[in-house]
Amino acid sequence: MCVAVPAEVLEIKEGNIGVVDYGDLKQEVRLDLVDVKVGEFVLVHVGFAIQRLSREEGLETREIFKQVYAALEE
Repeated sequence: MCVAVPAEVLEIKEGNIGVVDYGDLKQEVRLDLVDVKVGEFVLVHVGFAIQRLSREEGLETREIFKQVYAALEE
């Protein structure tokens, strides 16, 4: 099973590199597979943005991930 994590695009650098925010972590990812703008949400898998999400979908999915991680820590 593969997992893609939602992230917000904070910055787009030269060479199709994006700086994204997962909520508690910022990371550079490749943007070669999507047409995206700063402020939009994407799904990230192994360092590549693979799909654009609406802001609502991105925030909702991020919250679900937080709940799952919290449950795993209990």
